[in-house]
Amino acid sequence: MITHRTIFRSTITAAALWIGFGGSLSAQNVGIAVGATAPTAAVETLDGKPVDLGSFIGKTPVVLHFWATWCPLCKEMEPAMKAAQQKYAGRVTFVAVGVARNQTPEKEKAYIGAEHLLGEFVFDAHGTAAAAYKVPSTSYTVVIDKGGKVAYTGVGGTQNIDSAIAKAIARR
Repeated sequence: MITHRTIFRSTITAAALWIGFGGSLSAQNVGIAVGATAPTAAVETLDGKPVDLGSFIGKTPVVLHFWATWCPLCKEMEPAMKAAQQKYAGRVTFVAVGVARNQTPEKEKAYIGAEHLLGEFVFDAHGTAAAAYKVPSTSYTVVIDKGGKVAYTGVGGTQNIDSAIAKAIARR
């Protein structure tokens, strides 16, 4: 079971990696392996209803973004995510997975409304999704192709999400 302490340790580890890579982790260095089958994971809607991440997979490519309102790299990533959501509207599903560390669904709802964020929003209250996807830190992105395979992973605020999505769409 993933606890707040485990997520904290993962965040510290990712920060050490980030420093070791000169401040930028490139895609595929951490987390779930590219080419792996995207796992299911029990999460909740921001209203507390159970939902499984697997319910989003298989219809369109999916962008999972593990985030928190307090995460500076997540905020840095917002413009690229908004642009991608506009460009790929109706062709790609965007799911923001809120981590539970220093976070509540209520804080997320307020932030989403204030920042006019789009997409699906779920909350990983028990760290189930973080464990399934081997999430090293917030601002971790996983792009899954329509067939349910991981096409891209990356960490940070300057990921080329448009390129990652184009790669997932091109996969057949």
